[in-house]
Amino acid sequence: MSGRPEEALRQDGAEGSVASIARDVLELLEVLWHQGEAVSTAPLSSSQVRVLYVLERGGVMNLRTLAAELDSMPPSVSRMCDRLHAVGFIERTHSPSDRRALELSLSRRGASYLESLRARREEVLNGLLGRMTTTERTMLMRGLVGIRALTDGAAPGRTGPEALASESA
Repeated sequence: MSGRPEEALRQDGAEGSVASIARDVLELLEVLWHQGEAVSTAPLSSSQVRVLYVLERGGVMNLRTLAAELDSMPPSVSRMCDRLHAVGFIERTHSPSDRRALELSLSRRGASYLESLRARREEVLNGLLGRMTTTERTMLMRGLVGIRALTDGAAPGRTGPEALASESA
């Protein structure tokens, strides 16, 4: 595959090469996030951070709803929530309508953690983006805004192919 976007699109067809390049970039970012101390999710695992993202976007929810959003089994999500609650990143309260049911939400400390993580990651990304031309950054921004617009209607935690397929059906 060529290093120039115009040539890559001509060689492989627009959809295949764009998806392939996007996948490559996302995989590189995943590796980058786990390598550097500045952008690592430590002391949390990526799965625990995903719980925080879902709670941030979805607000207060019960364990069953959270497990469904994460596409995980409730016992696994319950253990993750136990750990996140122990370190103060989520809050558990009794439901006003059913005192036996617990409601989960992001705590101030959890929100602060996500804010800090995003700031560190954004700093690394700004360093990379700073090496791109204005035209390249503008093109990237248009594409990313388009992807976000397509996924905004999807449920929190559900932004994969199944969410997009249900949107277009």
